[in-house]
Amino acid sequence: MGKHKRKDYQMTEVATNKVPQLSNDQINDVLQRFADGFGQLRRSPVMHSPSEQNLDYENVTFPSSDGVPLEGWFIPAAGSDRLIIANHPMGFSRSGLPTQFEPWHSEWASSGNGFEINFIPDYKILHDAGYNVLAYDLRNHGFSGAANGGIASGGIFEARDVVGSLQYIRSRHETRNMTIGLFSRCLGCSSTFSAMMQFPEAFNDVRCLVGPQPVSTQIIASRRLAFAGVPADRIDIKDLEQRLVLRTGLGFAARGPREWAKHVRIPTFLYQVHDDVLTQSSDVQAMFDNIPISEKKLQWIYGTTARWDGYLEFQRRPQPMLEWFEQYTS
Repeated sequence: MGKHKRKDYQMTEVATNKVPQLSNDQINDVLQRFADGFGQLRRSPVMHSPSEQNLDYENVTFPSSDGVPLEGWFIPAAGSDRLIIANHPMGFSRSGLPTQFEPWHSEWASSGNGFEINFIPDYKILHDAGYNVLAYDLRNHGFSGAANGGIASGGIFEARDVVGSLQYIRSRHETRNMTIGLFSRCLGCSSTFSAMMQFPEAFNDVRCLVGPQPVSTQIIASRRLAFAGVPADRIDIKDLEQRLVLRTGLGFAARGPREWAKHVRIPTFLYQVHDDVLTQSSDVQAMFDNIPISEKKLQWIYGTTARWDGYLEFQRRPQPMLEWFEQYTS
């Protein structure tokens, strides 16, 4: 399957391009704070509930494959034997990200992403389409447990959470025989790719994956530093990587969703804001090209430069994703 374009798009927010002028000491401080952010990830609160969309749900807790306690919601769809597991982006929680509030607004508004992401409507759409839903917080996010010193690994350790969610669904009496699809966003998608490399047997009966906006850490880190005011000649990847390794023990090369994509063996639908100022379209294109099966699709979103618009695409135009789930879970 090939690439698809969407052009009927209204831009939500525009990047300001007002880059602060920083002194050398301030630049060093930004670089270090950025590396520190990977070493101790700021948690986003779980600010919304399925009840806001009149959805029945159960608060659940289950272990990752290495024992980290994970917190989530199980949202039942009466009479359905199909289930979608939802994985969220880095720094978000299962309910989204309150980017309209500080400190998140200051971090993201300059790139045109200063508006809230609320994922509850996603779960309503899936539920109304006939799917049970498991939405949960990855380790070091939301209400889930701290692990690995609190670091963000770009999918290396979070892969164990993806496997834990599958093990949990297979262990529940009412869900163990359900048909499973994955809705894995950003870090959730990279973590899913990583899990497919590390634990391929966990995906033997998973039918398909919808993956919004996976991204390589090196690329989004460079773009975010530029919006924070670090001049191009100071965005030295070797310098930043050294700081990252000293803080987390993991460099950019270890965080490799492009390579991990080579281990995908289930039908996969990726979509991405083509002109996202926080990444490069070639990054997702490379992941798509590396998926070694024919049952794959890549859809570009046009008319915006805001990454957050990609996270809202499912709420605005869910039909292509629902058709993918329907095709492979029926």
